[in-house]
Amino acid sequence: MLYLIGLGLGDAKDITVKGLEAVRRCSRVYLEAYTSVLTVGKEALEEFYGRKLILADREEVEQEADNILKDADISDVAFLVVGDPFGATTHSDLVLRATKLGIPYRVIHNASIMNAVGCCGLQLYKFGETVSIVFWTDTWRPESFFDKVKKNRQNGMHTLCLLDIKVKEQSLENLIKGRKIYEPPRYMSVNQAAQQLLEIIQNQRIQGEEPGTQDPRRTLCVGLARVGADDQKIAAGTLQQMCTVDLGEPLHSLIITGGSIHPMEMEMLNLFSIPENSSESQSIDGL
Repeated sequence: MLYLIGLGLGDAKDITVKGLEAVRRCSRVYLEAYTSVLTVGKEALEEFYGRKLILADREEVEQEADNILKDADISDVAFLVVGDPFGATTHSDLVLRATKLGIPYRVIHNASIMNAVGCCGLQLYKFGETVSIVFWTDTWRPESFFDKVKKNRQNGMHTLCLLDIKVKEQSLENLIKGRKIYEPPRYMSVNQAAQQLLEIIQNQRIQGEEPGTQDPRRTLCVGLARVGADDQKIAAGTLQQMCTVDLGEPLHSLIITGGSIHPMEMEMLNLFSIPENSSESQSIDGL
């Protein structure tokens, strides 16, 4: 059987009892290592689980899934995912491949960023479509996701922004020359995401489009870092403040609030208000 097992968001101990039992009886255990990361490394997981882990990068999961599924019809194989197994569509593809090969599978769920963001006090059922914000390059600066942010705001819904992770990435030169040389890992911060959002708003105004905001500096946002870990941080403030707030180490996420905030939501957000000009963070203009 193929087991897809969620690890949760914090450290090695966030795995469920059911998940840990499955890991310990599997012949091979893969650790998906590109959609998210835990606050502890592979070695800490191996020590707690009592099993050796095989790192599975994007290329292996998306292009060489048969290696992961090999012999899973006659032995147990585990595929570990930070958060919940279905937080990324890649893992649905793995299930489809297994099914076509006649391999049974079982999913063991866990907490993911999709529901853990409720820790800031915003109501989960008031979230609209989730978006991803990627690192810009000199030649690639996508802005299309911003239409979804505006639509969510128009519908009074909050937007969860998942921020880019670059793990085992090659430079264009090394990719062209076929050299297996990889760039250092990079994780987008709330600061970088906020700066790109402000630039998108400015670009749309220059082009004569109405980005849907009267004053982006006053758009109420929530920055989150290392959700589920002991050193979790949450900061509520304006989009402008998000450009400079220090949330420390990755992983970061950003929430752009909806057009209307319930009083209880605002009361919770006040617990995390950025000290400087905290009154400004309560002034909500339309995005």
